[in-house]
Amino acid sequence: MARKLATVRSARNQQSPSEQDPRSVRSRKALRRAFLALLEIKPLDQITIQDIASSAGVGYVTFFRHHATKDSLLREIATDQIQRLVDLSLAALDRSNSNVRVASLALCAYVDQHRALWATLLTGGAAAVLREEFVRLSSVVAEARTPPDGWLSAEIGGILTVSSTLELLTWWLRQKQPLPIEDIADIHERIIILPVMTSKKYSHRPRRAREPSRSI
Repeated sequence: MARKLATVRSARNQQSPSEQDPRSVRSRKALRRAFLALLEIKPLDQITIQDIASSAGVGYVTFFRHHATKDSLLREIATDQIQRLVDLSLAALDRSNSNVRVASLALCAYVDQHRALWATLLTGGAAAVLREEFVRLSSVVAEARTPPDGWLSAEIGGILTVSSTLELLTWWLRQKQPLPIEDIADIHERIIILPVMTSKKYSHRPRRAREPSRSI
């Protein structure tokens, strides 16, 4: 599975010669850092391309050498963030029961450390972009995962895990007085991860034979 995922990520991260130029790489990273910093202090709809370029220390025209629109930059960031979330979510399914708690805490701590960004991605105008990317990446990951021995397929198990994780995090980020990280991690572990892990322990259920129709 790791080899397949590495191949997918390698193909996704391939860059053109111009994007590999050191100055271009620095500008691209600066734009991302600037956008993330601005998201900490401004709503998404109030951030302009000029704001991003000025904060990044690059020219206005330089922005368009990397991204056609502000949404394009947001999509790039969303792709990276949802990949990390997918990795953290599905990592819990590959652990023993004793380590699930550790994985859930790591996931919630990561989102909490980038709370402003994830609030924008999950509850703001970027939600549609994020969920679209989630569907794409969860399908890719599901194809790369080894099917479990239980009755629940890897595909549906992965989709249920990541989609439920997104819904939990969205609810958490919308709260004016959010629950502590430990409480959210507990919900994630007991309600989302463990039920899917438990499904692997059961053998495939035989299909019940159809009874012949009775003539009246």
